Amino acid sequence: MTTGEFINIYPTELKFPFELRKQSSCSLQLSNKTDQYIAFKVKTTNPKKYCVRPNAGVVLPGSSCNVTVTMQAQKEAPPDMQCKDKFLIQSAIAPSGTTNKDITPEIFNKEDGKIIDEFKLRVVFVPANPPSPVPEGSDEGCSPRTSVTEDESKSSSLPEVVSRSLEEPKAKSSPSEAWSLISRLTEEKASALQQNQKLRQELELVRKEISKSNSSGFSMLFIVLIGLIGLLVGYLIKKT
Repeated sequence: MTTGEFINIYPTELKFPFELRKQSSCSLQLSNKTDQYIAFKVKTTNPKKYCVRPNAGVVLPGSSCNVTVTMQAQKEAPPDMQCKDKFLIQSAIAPSGTTNKDITPEIFNKEDGKIIDEFKLRVVFVPANPPSPVPEGSDEGCSPRTSVTEDESKSSSLPEVVSRSLEEPKAKSSPSEAWSLISRLTEEKASALQQNQKLRQELELVRKEISKSNSSGFSMLFIVLIGLIGLLVGYLIKKT
């Protein structure tokens, strides 16, 4: 803040966000620190480049006035983003009841022995879109922990990847989806048990059929053997 005999000015510099081919604005606040009417006037070294509203006016006792300065769109940036333009703000005591329309150059005439406060403000250009700060511990946009994590992910086995892919949806699913999944798995388990029981019954029947066929085959073989032994014995008896 710049403090004079009549007014306080804030800020002490005119900072314009600079971007090619785009207008830019900043504001000044003039505060009357007296109990009198204070007239002010704003001048610049480059009037074609800037638009000041209001460029002159009256600040009532104990009150403030905002001044907006607009810089016209620029086709090229100055060297090193340094601007040589400057502004001059003049202030002087005005007769009580003075309005903005009553402001004349004579109010700021030093030849009459009047006290004229003058403040010079410089112009500063700032980037329109400043880069975001880089988080601490990062190295060229990649932290050491990130590199380790990527290596670990590359060395993960396929079962672990599949397991994570199955677990993640379950963790993110809502309670209703979880109950639906549990119900479906219970039904599938019951169906599997039923099919298993049915297969066991069919296997038992097959075993019984095989057992019957084996027992009947044994009986026929036994009868054939007895018949052959009988014929052999009969043949031997007749021969003797």
